[in-house]
Amino acid sequence: MQALQQQDFRALVDNHPRAIMLATTEPRIAYVNRMFRSVTGYQADEVLGQAPSVLSSGLHSPEFYQAMWESLERHGRWEGLIWNRRKNGETYPQWLSIYPVEHDNRRLYAGVFMDVGDVAASDEQLASLAYYDPLTELPNRSLFQEFLKARVSQREREGRRFAVLYVDLDFFKSVNDLHGHDCGDRVLQQAALCIQSVLRRGDVVARLSGDEFAAIIELQCDDDLDGVCQRMTQIFQAPVMVDHREYFLSASVGAAVYPDQGKTGGELLQNADRAMYTAKLAGRACYRIYSAVDTEQGRHQQRLSEALIASLKTAPEEFSVVYQPQYHLATGKVAGVEALLRWNHPEFGSVSPADFVPIAEHRGHIHELTEHLVRCLLADLPDFPGNVLPGLCLAINISARQITDSRLEALLGPFFERVRWIGWLPEIEITETHLMNLTRQCLDRLREFGNQGVIVAIDDFGTGYSSLAYLHTLPVQVLKIDRQFIRRLGEESRDSRIVSAILGIAEALDLEVVAEGIENEDQYRKLCELRCHRGQGYLMARPAPWQALSGSLIDQHQE
Repeated sequence: MQALQQQDFRALVDNHPRAIMLATTEPRIAYVNRMFRSVTGYQADEVLGQAPSVLSSGLHSPEFYQAMWESLERHGRWEGLIWNRRKNGETYPQWLSIYPVEHDNRRLYAGVFMDVGDVAASDEQLASLAYYDPLTELPNRSLFQEFLKARVSQREREGRRFAVLYVDLDFFKSVNDLHGHDCGDRVLQQAALCIQSVLRRGDVVARLSGDEFAAIIELQCDDDLDGVCQRMTQIFQAPVMVDHREYFLSASVGAAVYPDQGKTGGELLQNADRAMYTAKLAGRACYRIYSAVDTEQGRHQQRLSEALIASLKTAPEEFSVVYQPQYHLATGKVAGVEALLRWNHPEFGSVSPADFVPIAEHRGHIHELTEHLVRCLLADLPDFPGNVLPGLCLAINISARQITDSRLEALLGPFFERVRWIGWLPEIEITETHLMNLTRQCLDRLREFGNQGVIVAIDDFGTGYSSLAYLHTLPVQVLKIDRQFIRRLGEESRDSRIVSAILGIAEALDLEVVAEGIENEDQYRKLCELRCHRGQGYLMARPAPWQALSGSLIDQHQE
């Protein structure tokens, strides 16, 4: 076969689909092909004889290039992702392979590269799949980490500050569960556009996995970070629109600032993730900036969370129920009892429901928690009527997230039946702030409970934002005034006027009112003056096991 002529070989290389550059050992650029000119924007006469550093982005440290040359000497090849700069000043990622070649008894280095930042380019689609998320067309975790390494290396020399954001979409799992993954993918695409709309030119955003995103934002002044984080949470206050349908999400955002809260890319991303978890613990739909104190609390919460899940599955003996009586304030007679679940863990001791109930809700284990509540109740309640005073209410707390759970009716059915069998009335309490976000399906389910003779109560009333019009449509019979208003009751206090207003609203809507957290005689007397119907608190009785209630505690208030 006739040997290829030099011009044929040059034509072959010049039309190669990837950019090619030959450099001498000095090093100086000796040859570039047509794709090199297309990718970099440089013509051949602008770079021939120049050092390859003319293409440098400035994002890599001297140590990066030293390691590159050491690899070439040791292994005869270097391959990896590198950031370079086009003639127009644009920085872009390229996948570069460097290896030595011999030509005319000269040693040269060949650099072959592709622009992996061009997602749409057909020749680079395979490489793009390794660095870009195909659903959102955002950089993936691998490329984001390369961005982060380069940004840290650059800032080490310049001393400029930047921040890493970790963004987690709250409640996205329910979109997949209820509407399917195809719909979930479209919602994710729109959510990605929302996140991008918050960021500014020069910021970088990536999809790490699932419903988790990350961003690198440049900080020009001290207020920049708070401003971006606020906009990031606020953008999701409006629904995400897909196919003319609304989907409600929120975002929990964590942030870490270089170099104060992380000196490497790994530390920054990890601490931003920890701050995001702190935001979730704070109630979601908010942001937190990394704090070592918060992180320690977060680790405690994580350990507590893991312990709770294990106990729910394997240690039913750790759960019990105590009962706090409620009284008719006008007569002092018992009106009912509220059942309160308790968790006593071997390591953590007695854990407050204010700590473990939110964990069960956030981790999707609230149903199992209610299962233990019902199990303990059925073990405590008598099997036959006549052993207890008739006509009392027995109240339990239900999470709003359970109302449309198909398992709830089967779980509560035996409990309702036992309560009615002993001559009592079942009552379920739902927090006002949760009621404000209930769907029509949830409200219809509450109406069904009411039609079955179950009393529905709004717990912690006064902490939400119920309008009179909305309150009028809710299928509830009882308002429970939050204890923060009872704590400061006095002759001229604003809370006295608030409680009086709540009682006025309740009277207009024919609702019964329960005051919780009554701890002294002044509060009791004021509530009687305001004609509050029922009350509970340490002044009258502390929560106690069933055995303590079934005897003297109830009987002494009937005389």
